Amino acid sequence: MIAMIILLVVIALIVFWVIGVYNRLVSLRNRFRNGFSQIDVQLKRRYDLIPNLVEVAKGYMKHERETLEAVISARNQAVTANSNAGSAQADAASVQQLAAAEGTLNASLGRLFALSEAYPDLKANQNMIQLTEELTATENKIAFARQAYNDSVMQYNIGIEQFPGSMIANTFGFKAGELLQATESAEERKAVKVSF
Repeated sequence: MIAMIILLVVIALIVFWVIGVYNRLVSLRNRFRNGFSQIDVQLKRRYDLIPNLVEVAKGYMKHERETLEAVISARNQAVTANSNAGSAQADAASVQQLAAAEGTLNASLGRLFALSEAYPDLKANQNMIQLTEELTATENKIAFARQAYNDSVMQYNIGIEQFPGSMIANTFGFKAGELLQATESAEERKAVKVSF
């Protein structure tokens, strides 16, 4: 009788332990999904600002049609990649596609801002100044949200890779989350040299 009680207590402790580990992994997974949602909010704001920025620039940069079209095309690709990644956040390929699309968008926006330097009237335009400031603030929020996302993915991945969480993760099909990484080449990451 005592052996049966001890066996039931041990089984109950194991069950509670499994439940605790499982709930911790679910909590960590939901945190990194929430982190992605925060990035998504800021990216949507950015995607909404870009067409307005391009419209303001169109009036001044009539001869730079190719650059303006490249920005809009990159924005549309990023919107699609963001939508795909949003539905499959643990899918490494969709997160990598989002990072690549964002890299292309950043490069085309960089070209737009570089070209805008050649148009003093555009640089002085109040709408352009306001949109640029809003875009810069949004970029900062995106960077913070990406950092928070990567931190939560790292905690989640540690949770599913460390023992004993790895046993529960394998049993219940928890998959590793994908970190958002910069996609720029080493050449693109170099600091811009400014000389006067």
